[in-house]
Amino acid sequence: MPQVVTLSVVTPMFNEREAVDQFVGRLRPALDGLGESYEVIAVDDGSRDATVSRLMQLRVDWPQLRVVALRRNVGHQTALRAGLKASRGEYIVSIDADLQDPPETIGEMLAAARRDKVDVVYGVRSDRSTDTAFKRNTAGLYYWVMRRLVGPWVSDQAGDFRLMSRAVVDVLNDLPEPRPVYRLVVPSLGFSSTEVSYVREERVAGETKYPLSRMIRLTFDSITGFSASPLKIATWLGLLSFLLCVALIVTGLVAWGTGATVPGWTSLYIAVLLLGGVQLICLGLLGEYVGRIYAASQGRPAFLVAFDTAAPTPQTAHPLSGGPLTVEIEAAELDRERAPIA
Repeated sequence: MPQVVTLSVVTPMFNEREAVDQFVGRLRPALDGLGESYEVIAVDDGSRDATVSRLMQLRVDWPQLRVVALRRNVGHQTALRAGLKASRGEYIVSIDADLQDPPETIGEMLAAARRDKVDVVYGVRSDRSTDTAFKRNTAGLYYWVMRRLVGPWVSDQAGDFRLMSRAVVDVLNDLPEPRPVYRLVVPSLGFSSTEVSYVREERVAGETKYPLSRMIRLTFDSITGFSASPLKIATWLGLLSFLLCVALIVTGLVAWGTGATVPGWTSLYIAVLLLGGVQLICLGLLGEYVGRIYAASQGRPAFLVAFDTAAPTPQTAHPLSGGPLTVEIEAAELDRERAPIA
């Protein structure tokens, strides 16, 4: 029977070898000081550096550390999903390994959940001056759009640093959504919640895993996963273009009737460009939704586990790994397979 623990800490990792030692150096004392049973689930999201090997070394002296290695890189939210499915705690905390969200706040979040008898405790950034102006502005724009498309319950200062009860995580694990955006899914469920504020710190090492391209992808996933508003926008754009075309037709007929027509292509050129642009926008929006439907209809797993150090038989890799290797050997094999070609 799986061991029941009070607290599970889930942390997705992708190429975090430079940060993992400092992260563990702050996380472990914070959790040991709680006086609660806990587990730390480090989900390796297909790292190409020595993240897995270092985690395997650290867990020798830290039995509460559990390594779940995924077969390939599937993205932050899906890696978080894998960690939530593997968690066994009564309460589950999700936190990144870059130390921008302080592990010392976890104790305060757990105390708030018990004191206020709530299911979700959001970590809210009271100060994010360590982020660049570009990061703050784009994040502000993202949350402004989400609040208007998804709902007013979306906080503009709460990311993926949160504590959830087992009831919330069980609901999340049962959702069939292929690419959930948890910062929107969790508040949309309506569970009782409270907030704990903290000062956002600088990234301890390495590079951000959310560059502009991934932020744009996250925005598309957030919009298409939570709102049909883009389809409505496409409808209104089509109606607007139709009315504009009617106006151009009337104008052309009046000019022809009065004999004021002159040879030229400007009006036709503008009309064709306008209609073509609107049609492409509408097709693109429709394509986003059709693509999500297509991915869901395939029924492919969102992630595959290479191994889990908490597997029932310690000397056997996870069944999905396809071999009877020890987890230590499997970790070395993964590092070798993922190493960049010189």
